[in-house]
Amino acid sequence: MSSDGLLLVLGVLAAAAAGLWAWHHFHYRSFWLCVGFPLTAVSVRASWRKIALGCGLTKKRHRFWFTTVPGLVASTGVVRVRRKWQRIAVDTKPWMWLPLPTRYGWRVTLRLLEGQIPADYAEVAERLAHSWGVHAVRVSSSKRGRVTLAATVRDPLVRVAELPASAELLQVTVGRLETGAPWVIDFRTVPHWLNAGATQSGKSNLANALIVGLAPQPVALVGFDLKGGVEFTPYEPRLSALATSRVECVGLLDDLVGLMVERMAICRTAGARNIWQLPEERRPVPVVVLVDELAELYLMADKSEKEEIAHTSTALLRVAQLGRAFGIYLFCCGQRIGSDLGPGVTALRAQCSGRICHRVNDPETATMTLGDLDPAALDSARAIPAETPGVAIVASQDGQWYRARSFYVSEHAAEHAAHIYADLTPSWAQITAGEQTEEVADADLTQFLTPMTDLVPEPRKG
Repeated sequence: MSSDGLLLVLGVLAAAAAGLWAWHHFHYRSFWLCVGFPLTAVSVRASWRKIALGCGLTKKRHRFWFTTVPGLVASTGVVRVRRKWQRIAVDTKPWMWLPLPTRYGWRVTLRLLEGQIPADYAEVAERLAHSWGVHAVRVSSSKRGRVTLAATVRDPLVRVAELPASAELLQVTVGRLETGAPWVIDFRTVPHWLNAGATQSGKSNLANALIVGLAPQPVALVGFDLKGGVEFTPYEPRLSALATSRVECVGLLDDLVGLMVERMAICRTAGARNIWQLPEERRPVPVVVLVDELAELYLMADKSEKEEIAHTSTALLRVAQLGRAFGIYLFCCGQRIGSDLGPGVTALRAQCSGRICHRVNDPETATMTLGDLDPAALDSARAIPAETPGVAIVASQDGQWYRARSFYVSEHAAEHAAHIYADLTPSWAQITAGEQTEEVADADLTQFLTPMTDLVPEPRKG
């Protein structure tokens, strides 16, 4: 080949390589579907036997072969044979269906062998991810005898887009799940949330996203800021009420309990089970309560604060137990949420079906948030690095847990939204001073405010 022809071939190859790089860099999704996934599917099917053997997912099966052995020669000259069964051990791998492409990787369904369960695959998910060279492998099972492996080729949480507008009432899209799906907090489906995270982990950023998403909606926002008001005071124009100390929190919680009792009577009179069954013109405004630094409500310096803490714990637990049906929703945040704060925190945790765990400083907080859901979720929460703020483990409304990352929402953006939609803020006096029915006037509120003194531990000495 002449030098001109060689240069032409090299130029074509260089142009093709540059084109593939540009295709991969600027439109990764189409490149993945057209080029990356077909090559990956062939590689996965070809390497499955070795990978299954290395991860201990194969089974020894004993097969019997029918053989013949020459016997005695009869006088007629006919050779007589003797039949024999021979047992051979064979390694059998789980049967793999064809891989299917997903937005950020691929998934494949396997048929379990005798005695295998999905947990066997969950234990070796990290090995499978290293063997295939992917970011992560998640294991699920939607049918008996089948297990689905979902591989994520690259981390979809490295970059997330801007916060989109919320379309439905009490729904806020706050980020993205590791599957590529939007991370939606829906208070109508999951009414109460527990959000744990250390400083600079993304906990406050998530609260900012909620304020931006809920500000244009016809809802009342109530703030419990136990940092003396430094977190929620800039958003006060959109807050119907704000408590910045435990004394103020006690009074505000009493108002919430009284409001809940009032709405009970309204629903009972109308024959409705919850406020959403009331006619729209009679439906009271929903209330979303944002609590920052939950532990401050339970910390006790001496015995003189015991009664106040018991009163606070009782009222907050009442709201968590009964508030959903009457349009009162909780979003509780804290740096440290441990069982050492008392049984009141554990009882509140049981009422919060929504769980979010960012990077935490102590294992007890992660255990308190996710320990009763899935041990694998707990391990993933402890592995969140400090250089990825906003990444969290989320217990979703579908009963599973996911890695997720919230959109970045600055304090300035949340403060701007609070001022823009300040005219939508319902007055707290107007909310709590609604027309009370005769049943409400005669209601005995003491049954809802009985102190939980026996649930508050004695203060530690020393």
